[in-house]
Amino acid sequence: MRTSVPSVVLGLCSYTHDSAAALLVDGELVGFVEEERLSQTKHTRDYPRNAVQWLLREADITAGDVDIVAYNFRAYRYLAAVPGAVGLLHSAHTRQRALPRMAGFTKVAVRTARRTQALSRMFPWARVRPVLHHRTHQMYAFAASGWDSAAVLVVDSLGETQTTTIATARQRAPGWPQIRTLRALHDPASLGYVYGAVTEHLGWRRGDEEGTVMALAALGDPARFRGVFARAVRLTPNGFSLDPALFPIRVLTSGYPRLSPRFIAETCPARPAHAPVEQVHRDLAAALQERIDVVMLHLARRARTLTGSPRLCVGGGVATNCVSIGQIVAAGIFEEVFVPPAPGDAGTAIGAAAVTHLDAGGWLLSGIAGACYLGPSFPGPEIDLTSWPGLSTHTPEDPVEYLAEQLAEGRIVGLFQGRVEAGPRALGNRSILASPLNNGVVERLNATVKFREPFRPFAPMVLADHAADYFTLGQSAPFMSMASGVTDLARAHIPAVIHANGTARLQTVTKGQNPFVHAVLEAFKRRTGVPVLINTSLNVKGKPICGTPRMALDCLASSGLDALLLEGRWVTK
Repeated sequence: MRTSVPSVVLGLCSYTHDSAAALLVDGELVGFVEEERLSQTKHTRDYPRNAVQWLLREADITAGDVDIVAYNFRAYRYLAAVPGAVGLLHSAHTRQRALPRMAGFTKVAVRTARRTQALSRMFPWARVRPVLHHRTHQMYAFAASGWDSAAVLVVDSLGETQTTTIATARQRAPGWPQIRTLRALHDPASLGYVYGAVTEHLGWRRGDEEGTVMALAALGDPARFRGVFARAVRLTPNGFSLDPALFPIRVLTSGYPRLSPRFIAETCPARPAHAPVEQVHRDLAAALQERIDVVMLHLARRARTLTGSPRLCVGGGVATNCVSIGQIVAAGIFEEVFVPPAPGDAGTAIGAAAVTHLDAGGWLLSGIAGACYLGPSFPGPEIDLTSWPGLSTHTPEDPVEYLAEQLAEGRIVGLFQGRVEAGPRALGNRSILASPLNNGVVERLNATVKFREPFRPFAPMVLADHAADYFTLGQSAPFMSMASGVTDLARAHIPAVIHANGTARLQTVTKGQNPFVHAVLEAFKRRTGVPVLINTSLNVKGKPICGTPRMALDCLASSGLDALLLEGRWVTK
């Protein structure tokens, strides 16, 4: 017999980028997966049909058993931007966009309300509960940390009208987190808006390829455009503000550029997507990244002052900027910094479910703290290679030793095992592995395997108890979310994993976190003396991380991978 506390809560990120679903049953997280890992459409906005179907099968329930559907936006909160737009009529820099801004936010409010109504029709026996977007980010970031208390900093492009929040979080009792927002910045002050605008200007896809711009920044001189960004993104006592003369205010309607003619005149013309990357583009990326670092450090210091907490959780899309997170760690503002495995909007599916369950009087029991392998698994899949006539397969007697040997001999191998990772980083279950000791491995990975820009770096995974020998981060990094300085030993032996700015975005691996990958690293160390491997996601540019065996086999067949270890089966061309 059911109590007043909902026992089944489905959390959704849907109809916006990075569609995803999560399921809580009696306060335990059954699973979470991004729709793109199953549909093969990167950053899909579609309702996460495949993800929801998998979750219901995993829990052995039907849609009729769902008590609450938690959605990661609240429609009416978009209307808060409308009164503020009236004041924009008084400035020459904002006057022309004031009325379109009102109309755009109103339109999105109505559209979001219709989406929640559509969810009500899809789950007629459930209540649909919209949740404030930044609240979902805050809850997921804190709950995933497993900490008793922390400061929580969320920085993204836009959640209703909020763009940046600082909160204090604590566990009132085990499984009963309490989060209180202390400061909030609202649009148009948005770091995500700034980074996306410049990414698009530099010829890459906004909302997808910001990481490419972050990598490019290491090759530029920030001094060239430092003054422009200092004027464009100004520090304030409570955070920052944007100069609308350089970054025009946001209008939630297509056709309104995010950069002004003045910004372009003071920097460079837009780069077409396939045009050569010139020094001016490198310098613009460098100045952008430097300013984001400055602002993020300012926000982190503000969070420490407001909360007094020695620990910080960071969420939101800007939390995927591993360089800025690494800067916060290196500054020593906090004793420890945590970024959840899915800090962007996909992870709000978990946050929305958790908030709704707690608001109804429930408790969070298990499955969120420290967890990243949350999606579908395919143990012992039948491998029918009819669709891939050039592939063949055999089963090694000892997959760990066999894989380590192949890597030590210089082969580049895809690894598909266990449950799909949460978030944008491959963490050893859907990875491409290579030896960092091979000459030219980065060039080969970029040119023939990933098909991406030659300046893109590759991340190292390292045995956690050897991390300090090679990296200076000084804390664990299980989700590959922060850039670290490197030691002389790393420079001497594994320069392939060091980016042009002298950092590496590392993943520390423990036996408890991923026993198979830990064993492979140990076996590789026995052969080479080095407990480090290159780890990049099992996909090619423009495609999502491979969530299914079919996707992984397609990746092998269409790329320069030498082999694929698919649930213990060795597949080659």
